[in-house]
Amino acid sequence: MDLQYQLKAGNYYLYDMREKPSAVTGERRFKLKTADVAIAFDMHTGEVHQHGNPLRIHSWALTMRRRLRSAGLWDEADDIIVISGPLPVDEINKCLWIRGYCRRMFQRLATLPHGKLQSRCQGANPFRRQAA
Repeated sequence: MDLQYQLKAGNYYLYDMREKPSAVTGERRFKLKTADVAIAFDMHTGEVHQHGNPLRIHSWALTMRRRLRSAGLWDEADDIIVISGPLPVDEINKCLWIRGYCRRMFQRLATLPHGKLQSRCQGANPFRRQAA
């Protein structure tokens, strides 16, 4: 549970929770800031290979598939799956923390809520009166 994504102002921030917060600001330095997140994982094991900026992850997966196929490992190349987009932060973090979780999330991908809209709804003021 060392790495953790957080959604702030419509962007995903990746933090290393082992680092101590700044004495001045009280916040940790982020490792990555991106509009969307991509996760490359193995379809059979659910093991996460890479995560981060979608452009970098898709490029990594393309290169890895090409290398595996040139080595004659066609099935292994086909097992590399990349999912990307505005995924819910809690689902992204579970992929990083729980071994094999990506495979389960991939099966439910069509039913997952939009990651950025969900967090805005959760952050809404519960005491605000609804218009009738």
